[in-house]
Amino acid sequence: MEETLKETPIGFIGLGIMGAPMVLNLLKAGFPVTVYNRSTGRTQAAVEAGARAAASPAEVAEQSDIIITMVTDSPDVVEVIAGAHGVLQSLRPGSVVIDMSTISPSVTRRLAAEIEKKGGEMLDAPVSGGDSGAKAGTLAIMVGGKADVFERCLPVFQAMGKSITLVGGHGMGQTVKLCNQILVSVTNLAVCEAVQFARRAGVDANVMIEAVKNGAAASWQLGNLGPRMVAGDFAPGFMIDLQQKDLSLALDAAREMKLPSPALALVSQLFSGCQAHGEGREGTQALIKSLQRLGNTGKP
Repeated sequence: MEETLKETPIGFIGLGIMGAPMVLNLLKAGFPVTVYNRSTGRTQAAVEAGARAAASPAEVAEQSDIIITMVTDSPDVVEVIAGAHGVLQSLRPGSVVIDMSTISPSVTRRLAAEIEKKGGEMLDAPVSGGDSGAKAGTLAIMVGGKADVFERCLPVFQAMGKSITLVGGHGMGQTVKLCNQILVSVTNLAVCEAVQFARRAGVDANVMIEAVKNGAAASWQLGNLGPRMVAGDFAPGFMIDLQQKDLSLALDAAREMKLPSPALALVSQLFSGCQAHGEGREGTQALIKSLQRLGNTGKP
């Protein structure tokens, strides 16, 4: 089945920090890929690697049986799928649209219904792992949709990710991704506090991280973002602006469910402080700057 699927034309819409390396991994796995990006300059590397460039999302759908979208937010996904030149204009019957962006679960369910009316199927499959995971093909992929459609598309996911889990029906992939974002952002705040606490107490923060990173306090944020905080390295692997977009989605969903989420709300407010100081395009480890300002501890 896998060899047959690898002859199936794949479309990919959105060649940003995450999408571009994901396309390269699909090409390396042997899939024929047609790409589209609103900024056409971003398509060059994919075309040089063997992809075909399309002029619109509709043209991608004309050429593809599996169409992947990887764009910024809910309105962007709606535009590339259901807009005037969107995927739905040319969707082939039986085709699958896989949205790997992080968007609203309710918007996902609405799009899935529209796609099914056109004779297609949808999976929501947001990812975690950042740009490094996208490049290495080791992303964690959380998938919502029908089990048979998931099984059909599994080799496609395996070209881009390492941990691939069907978590439920339409919108559930997005819901689990928001759980992921709550976990990573609140843990990020804990790392910031620990680094600040160590510094104020006169402990070398790098030594502190080394001492605790393999015990019960271990986390990806501690091992990867902690040393970057200490070094004052705020280059983005994942930008604050994008993290805040995801946290806004989580807060909206929590309000709809009447679910108290105090830690989520707090970390979002602290990220807002970073944005107010023009730090929205820095990496999420720059959250520590909000604590530095509150504690008057200066720059790292």
